Amino acid sequence: MMTSVVIKEIVVEDKRFPLDSGAGSDAVHTIPQYSYAVCYLKTDSPLTGVGIAFTLGSGNDLVCKAIEYLSESLVGKEINELMANFGTVFSQLSDSPTFRWLGPHKGIIHLALASITNACFDLWAKTKKVPLWKLLVDLSPEEVVNLLDFRYVEDLLTKEEALEILHQGQVTKSEREKILSTGYTGYDTSVGWFNYPDDVVVENAKQAVAKGFKAMKLKVGSKDFSRDINRAFLIRETVGDDITIMLDANQQWTLHQSIEIIRQLKDMNPYWVEEPTDPDDVLAHQTLARAVSPVKIALGEHVPNKIMFKNFLQANAMSFNQVDTVRVGGISEFILISLMSKKCNVPVIPHVGDMGQIHQHLVLFNHISIGLPDLFLEYIPHLRKYFKFPVTISDGRYKVPENYGSSCDFVE
Repeated sequence: MMTSVVIKEIVVEDKRFPLDSGAGSDAVHTIPQYSYAVCYLKTDSPLTGVGIAFTLGSGNDLVCKAIEYLSESLVGKEINELMANFGTVFSQLSDSPTFRWLGPHKGIIHLALASITNACFDLWAKTKKVPLWKLLVDLSPEEVVNLLDFRYVEDLLTKEEALEILHQGQVTKSEREKILSTGYTGYDTSVGWFNYPDDVVVENAKQAVAKGFKAMKLKVGSKDFSRDINRAFLIRETVGDDITIMLDANQQWTLHQSIEIIRQLKDMNPYWVEEPTDPDDVLAHQTLARAVSPVKIALGEHVPNKIMFKNFLQANAMSFNQVDTVRVGGISEFILISLMSKKCNVPVIPHVGDMGQIHQHLVLFNHISIGLPDLFLEYIPHLRKYFKFPVTISDGRYKVPENYGSSCDFVE
């Protein structure tokens, strides 16, 4: 028998956390303060839905204010009824006749929508008394499609095509459920933050390998290009050829600079080069992907919505899709973008602005239900102590979460 849970109140919190010196820094975001705009869905039961959107501190209060505005219509709604056709709810929230002007579908308003959407999914899973991944994996293809808003993307992926992908996934689903016993492979991003000196990067790389990580990331994008090149080859020399290394420029280079520098980095064998140039420039990434092949391009951390992802996929401008559920409009849009990526045969390896809390659930769904490959998931440990159920890594692999919901409850 389904338990009825009604949303009675929306509470919003601006949460900001200190970082150790140099942690979180990249070529563009040199003084980050990891922060969340948190949406709490208070109910007529002991359950509370918790949703988050990620920022770097400044402006986090603006996202919180937008959550207050956008979430008003949810008060009085029963969560299971709300989620039965969430694609329509998502469309109504994202296309508010007045707030839409402030986007549309990007920036502060869309970050607020992410927090609200993620809170709805968290509450839904809690009412079912299951982890989010379990809730999603157990949904029928039709139920998954009802969560999604296909407006503006049907030239790439129709509802019928999405259903076909999901039905095909059902056939071999049991084979991929083996991931639940092994856990999902992680890669260590905290090895090579931009402001870390070389000796710290080297020591971090050694420690990551000792902890069982087989992949790691180095921040690049220095004004002095030689610093990037030297550090990249240094970390390759440190860990050897058997370890996967990704490079992340965080949008620092122009197109011409990207081509020049990536060609010089080619010999250290990067698995990908991430966000080399402006995140809205589809044609520049298309040109770059062709120019530096076989070096692969990854992007998505700052891509705001399904339309932009559609364009990148249509242009063959990326080899790896790094969609982030706390950047786009939340879990619903993340799933839709993952389905588009599956159709285009582009792996989804999310950016974890949530520190992996939600994405550890979503990559399991992507692999088990959609059939996307289980490559690895970014791991950033800096906010673990603030979560009630922090992600757990053992021998370089994410342990499958067992707590109810999306793992976003904070320590009181």
